[in-house]
Amino acid sequence: MLQSKIAGIGMYVPENVITNQDITQYMETSDEWIQERTGIKERRYAHRTKETTTTMGVEAAKIAIERAGTTAEDIDFVIFATLSPDYYFPGCGVLVQRAMKMKEIGALDIRNQCSGFVYALSVADQFIKTGMYKNILVIGSEKHSFGLDFSTRGRNVSVIFGDGAGAVVLQPSNKETQGILSTHLHSDGESAEILAMYNPGTHANYWTGNKYADFTEAEIGEMFMSHAMIDNAQNFPYMDGPAVLRRQS
Repeated sequence: MLQSKIAGIGMYVPENVITNQDITQYMETSDEWIQERTGIKERRYAHRTKETTTTMGVEAAKIAIERAGTTAEDIDFVIFATLSPDYYFPGCGVLVQRAMKMKEIGALDIRNQCSGFVYALSVADQFIKTGMYKNILVIGSEKHSFGLDFSTRGRNVSVIFGDGAGAVVLQPSNKETQGILSTHLHSDGESAEILAMYNPGTHANYWTGNKYADFTEAEIGEMFMSHAMIDNAQNFPYMDGPAVLRRQS
């Protein structure tokens, strides 16, 4: 039986290092507060205009492909995991295919946020084990800094996230002791809205328990993105920190 082995690994992080002290310029927080809650001392931010989620993914992919002893032309499927795509559509997978001048292969995006790379790896594993593909490029890349609220209001989210990319090339192996043994995926959407980016979206305020329930239908319910959403900072990620912590404990 075929196994899926990771034949090459690559990573990329931007040059711009942002320390906890740097963040205190924009919001009420401290190095001690951030480290106590997250363990984070610094993060990387991509260049605002010269780097994208895709370009970082491409840099990581180049390294992974080289280490796998193969070429971009040999890749027969791309799976790209991200919650911060270059465009709402098309996905970053096809942008990688174009940027790396690959054949007209299949490419898909996975939008499972923090668990996205695990989901992408599991999907790739199934394709390898069935013999459908032999060289699958799996990328996880995020440009969070472009969409964070750098004010005290947004610190629960903004102190945590940075930018960067990782990639692997999966190939088949006939060695039973080599490769991915198994993957197990689970989900629980009961408290989905305690960590979410509501807009832009098509929810039309359907979930009445959210923090925007007091806005009128004209303000939020009839538009994909409105001036009212922007004025009320509804275009930024939202996290109820204590509630998320309770769900994890």
